[in-house]
Amino acid sequence: MENRPKKSISQQIEEKSSNRGLTNAAEKIMPKLFLTCAVISILTTIGIVVTLMAETFTFFSTVSIVEFVTSPDWYPVFSEPDFGIRPLIIGTLMIAVIAMVIAIPIGLAAAIFLSEYASDKTRRTIKPILEVLAGIPTIVYGFFALTFVTPVLQNVIPGLGVYNALSPGLVVGIMIIPMVASLSEDAMSAVPGSMREGAYALGSTRLEVAMKVVVPAALSGILASFVLAISRAIGETMIVTVAGGANPTTDMDITNAVQTMTAYIVQVSLGDVGYGTTTYYSIYAVGMTLFLFTLLMNVIAYFISKRFREVY
Repeated sequence: MENRPKKSISQQIEEKSSNRGLTNAAEKIMPKLFLTCAVISILTTIGIVVTLMAETFTFFSTVSIVEFVTSPDWYPVFSEPDFGIRPLIIGTLMIAVIAMVIAIPIGLAAAIFLSEYASDKTRRTIKPILEVLAGIPTIVYGFFALTFVTPVLQNVIPGLGVYNALSPGLVVGIMIIPMVASLSEDAMSAVPGSMREGAYALGSTRLEVAMKVVVPAALSGILASFVLAISRAIGETMIVTVAGGANPTTDMDITNAVQTMTAYIVQVSLGDVGYGTTTYYSIYAVGMTLFLFTLLMNVIAYFISKRFREVY
């Protein structure tokens, strides 16, 4: 081996001082960088809210807020327009309810399997595959609902229209299964193994441990995943736009076409409505309503998580 020249003590001290200088510079710069990123996020949120509120006030300067809240009709492009948000809210909630009927049981069952039954190898294989569903573009889900799910349902349900609430609701449910499964599995995995071992020592079966020990202990995370999934379903756009139709109605028949708040925003944003008209500003009022819905869901998720949180 070559004999490398040894560094003198003074050289080592200089080198260490140089490295320390770089470290000190990074210590000074990084907090400012992190603060800048945080401020940008806050300012972006404030900008969105201010924009929505300003344009919403413009809309309500010509349309009564009482009519907006109480009217059962939504016909913004008629010669005598009606701006009652109720049909859009009903359509949005119908899609969300159908989606959660699919996503909650399947997602929770998948989470229990991954947390309590699957081996480490199986978990490392299945969980990424399950989460791939979350990476599929929603427009693909929309065409899947229109061209595959709807024809299949028409063979089962006579009279089902091409555009309906059932098909996009089912597909939205499939799309948010990974959210429910992943978040719930994370919450269950955080439950200490000692609780499981104690239950097994008392003679509990694996199913009893899962349902009577792990799920109650992880309830805050599970409920939070449900609420966040509902929020995601309420805010879904392309699936309901492609497969749900454009029929704002208070009729709760899931076999008929509906229109959600997001689908209406897309419809007006296509450019068929003139800029500066009341109908144009109505998308901001609908957007503000949607924002309040999702904000409410996130606040509920926060309080549920805080209320049922278990500290181990």
